Amino acid sequence: MKEIIDNTVFFNTKEILISDINSALDLAINTKISENISNIILYKESIFDDFFDLKTKFAGEILQKYVNYGIRLAIVGDFTNVKSKALKDFIYECNNGKYFYFVSSLDEAVKKLNM
Repeated sequence: MKEIIDNTVFFNTKEILISDINSALDLAINTKISENISNIILYKESIFDDFFDLKTKFAGEILQKYVNYGIRLAIVGDFTNVKSKALKDFIYECNNGKYFYFVSSLDEAVKKLNM
């Protein structure tokens, strides 16, 4: 379920690992403490759907907490059919930043997090 790839922890499962803000923090802090690694890769399916509905503000809250703790996150999935303009803009901004990436492959995620 958990693999270390180039100083990055990849959770190789599509089961829900982040179901709310507390589970997101637990995942990040436990990874940072147990592995001494701040880069995390998750499949899109491992994150509860409300994260991708920006009106809920879960994405912003979780990502802000990750920045505060120095955690970098790549989410692997198909984001080509996103209908929400706000989510498209959010993905664009994240992909041009330093902490969060929405990518289509594991290789792309590893590359982004190790730049």
